[in-house]
Amino acid sequence: MESFEIGVILPGIAVQRRDGIDLREAARHAEDAGLDGVWHGDHLAVGGPVLDVSIALATAAAATGRVRIGASVFVPAIRPVAWVAKQIATLQYVSRDRLVLGVGSGGGPAQWAAAGVPYGERGGRTDTALELLPRLLAGEKTRLRDEPGEPVVELAPAVAMPPVWVGNASGVAIQRAARLADGWFPSLISPAEVAKGGARLAELAAEHGRPAPVIAIGGAGALGSGPGLPSREEIASGIASAYGRPLEEVTEIPLTGHPEKAAERLAAYRDAGARHAVIGISGGDWRAQVDLLAEVRSLLHRST
Repeated sequence: MESFEIGVILPGIAVQRRDGIDLREAARHAEDAGLDGVWHGDHLAVGGPVLDVSIALATAAAATGRVRIGASVFVPAIRPVAWVAKQIATLQYVSRDRLVLGVGSGGGPAQWAAAGVPYGERGGRTDTALELLPRLLAGEKTRLRDEPGEPVVELAPAVAMPPVWVGNASGVAIQRAARLADGWFPSLISPAEVAKGGARLAELAAEHGRPAPVIAIGGAGALGSGPGLPSREEIASGIASAYGRPLEEVTEIPLTGHPEKAAERLAAYRDAGARHAVIGISGGDWRAQVDLLAEVRSLLHRST
């Protein structure tokens, strides 16, 4: 059976302050614990303190030497595509080719308005970015729009194109992953949904003459036991509220309990076709949660 990697979302500002940990220490702790990747989201204006994804991941890259450096997920369409390519190329360069580029097109209309980009153009702009990035990152002379007089862009240094994982569980995201990406990266869905989406992904990729992209899942949880840890029901309620989903649809999604239980849950995703999991910590001391996730990883590897 194929291996299964586990990465972790780096702590946000509130958790950094609460637990007395910065991004450098967090990234090193995850690497030393044995996890496979450290990840950071991409948000512009969400009503709370958030860090810029490119600077946060560059900080993590400088503090580590082995783990994947992942964007969960980067939103290329909200930026000019040449600037997108420069940010990605820089991250790939400073991380020594450890970048994994999760890509999305969401974030809500307010973020797009803040960036001065029409919300209705996000899908087309995402496709254009994914089509142009391989050439831009390779240092090729590239015309950004097929229009007379459009200038040609040539960026340096050239870098290897990082793996691209398309986020979201929607049919549009599966189609985009099958046509343009190396992976499909849905979050907070069940193993049954992974299996169903994976079958459609493989079918569409074959129609485009491409191998089936890898499947990575995004999850959330709080492992172990003790006072102060949120219950599975509490985490599920937060997910339902944040994403406007029925509570019964997400009740089984959070990873909770002891590592053996979480390993069994992730094994179900592995059996459904996933090869990676990126987990956001929903409660408890961040360092301790990472150590428990590393134990989950060890249990999964013993079962392969």
